[in-house]
Amino acid sequence: MTDHAPSSGGTAPATTVFPGPSLADIESARTRVLKVAQVTPMETSRFLADFVGSPVLMKLENLQRTGSYKIRGAYNRISSLSDEEKVAGVVAASAGNHAQGVAFAARELGIPATIFMPIGVPLPKLQATRGYGADVILRGHSVEEALRAAAEFAQSTGAVVIPPFDHVDVVMGQATLGLEILDQVPDVDTIVVPIGGGGLISGIASAVKQRAAILGRPITVIGVQAANAAAYPPSLAAGEPTTIVTSPTIADGILVARPGALNFEIISRLVDEVVTVSEADTARAILMLLERAKQVVEPAGAVGVAAMLSGQIRDTGTTVVVLSGGNIDPLLMQRVISHGLAASDRYLKLRIMLPDRPGQLARTAELVAEANANVVEVQHTRHGKGLQISEVELELHIETRGPEHRELVIAKLRDAGYTVRVEQ
Repeated sequence: MTDHAPSSGGTAPATTVFPGPSLADIESARTRVLKVAQVTPMETSRFLADFVGSPVLMKLENLQRTGSYKIRGAYNRISSLSDEEKVAGVVAASAGNHAQGVAFAARELGIPATIFMPIGVPLPKLQATRGYGADVILRGHSVEEALRAAAEFAQSTGAVVIPPFDHVDVVMGQATLGLEILDQVPDVDTIVVPIGGGGLISGIASAVKQRAAILGRPITVIGVQAANAAAYPPSLAAGEPTTIVTSPTIADGILVARPGALNFEIISRLVDEVVTVSEADTARAILMLLERAKQVVEPAGAVGVAAMLSGQIRDTGTTVVVLSGGNIDPLLMQRVISHGLAASDRYLKLRIMLPDRPGQLARTAELVAEANANVVEVQHTRHGKGLQISEVELELHIETRGPEHRELVIAKLRDAGYTVRVEQ
């Protein structure tokens, strides 16, 4: 399961020279960041504790201003600019949380901000970024194209580019979250953090490993990536940042093809383990957080919980999982919930071959009702491929209560003599 473990075992002795920002620098950054960022709540999760076998607490950064932790690094970086740089303004490229963090931070500091976003960015993210006062320019169909446009804008105007993760001031700002975790849960043994480019986890690891060295006890830091965009495992294996070919993922907030150079240096030395999660695991985690924790969490922010639900994180002592953001498009939420129900065996799609005679549709609905399940969608056709002239095909979408109930519904239909095919 372990993709990488530092030779120090994850906790360096007090004499170790740590990569990245110093503990003193992080403490100074906290003073700045708390001018705009909230100290977000920490909530216990008995449901997750049952999966992990240890106490679990959730750091609710999805409730942060702008809906994610990104405001921390953005504000720390922008507030550190010189007066001359502030007059020139800032520029960034992002499809979501980084854009909102930069726009909000710039507004609070009275600095002009220009944000390049790809065409087709979800409307709520576009509206939120404009709502924070930034000049938003839609350019290209990918974040990479928007990044190139931002670089060209900076070169022609003198605006300062605010990177999403690969800068010491950004890492320092994100590290303030690590200090909060230690203040709220002093006995924490393990911290689970989402990874994209690595800004958040490199900041948290910098803070907690330095504090752990002073305390003289180990604190484990585990990173989680979406399997479709997992650049860190091959990079750690190669010993250097490696560019990968990503696949589409619902966790678009952590879809990064190459680790940041500074982030990789910190993570390779201070992070104990990196695991990956599937799309189904992530959808299931979002659904669980909605139902059991009453928390709206975006896919990138839920991957730590997904790793717990999939059994990759177990018996880790007192564990804090970071819910890094809550900015999810309502249309995506609708699709994710459907996938989450299916992944939890609570949504069943069946194809049933029926003889073409009256009463068969009513009979199948009666059987489903007798099994105490609920039909939510029906499609009935005589024109399906492979159908005999005397047959019709019925497609049923059914809500169930879990794996055992799912099998009961299928058995009920088959016992009645119907040919049933389960669709994935």
